[in-house]
Amino acid sequence: MSTSPAPTLSRRLTAEALGTAMLVATVVGSGIMAETLTRDVALALLGNTVATGAMLVVLITILGPISGAHFNPAVSLVFALRRDLAGRDLAPYILAQIAGGIAGTIIAHLMFAAPLLDPSLKIRTGGAQWFAEGVASFGLVVTILAGIRFRRDAVPMLVGLYITGAYWFTASTSFANPAVSIARSLTNTFSGIRPLDLPGFIIAQIAGCLLASLLMTWLLATDRESPPPR
Repeated sequence: MSTSPAPTLSRRLTAEALGTAMLVATVVGSGIMAETLTRDVALALLGNTVATGAMLVVLITILGPISGAHFNPAVSLVFALRRDLAGRDLAPYILAQIAGGIAGTIIAHLMFAAPLLDPSLKIRTGGAQWFAEGVASFGLVVTILAGIRFRRDAVPMLVGLYITGAYWFTASTSFANPAVSIARSLTNTFSGIRPLDLPGFIIAQIAGCLLASLLMTWLLATDRESPPPR
């Protein structure tokens, strides 16, 4: 039986840029909408959470078959180290994700008549926030790798549900994505992060993803069968 050829790199990069743009437009846009509709911070966060989790399910379902639906440089790095993504494709994937994320912020701002790019003044820094980002990113990669191994068809829902939960159990509200973090530094709205605070977040995100990859490589390894007794 013949199989369809793998999507070309240009198609995969377009899918990564499009998916990251739509994800960021959802995060930023729903944050602006929430701030507009309520002064209750908890209610605003809930609205932001539900929209983001739902959009992730949609985006991973429709774009996963094209590019793998990483939408995240740290996730792409993990897949490259595991040789599930060609090393030569890593840098283009990351550039597409960052460009898509910035485009997503611009799209959200255009929809709400805000400045195209407006660097955030929202302070998000400190050891607790960095640790939270490490935990959020760790859990994300654990979810992805275990999901691929045991229930590939459920990965969109698993990731959407994980991020929905991680918004609420992490002190940082679970950015867990360097491209999204960069894009969110360019919006001075509910979902923003001060550009000065980016390095701590990004380092923690990459560290959490790499640690999760190491653990899951061991945890998901197939044990060799013991030789039969003589």
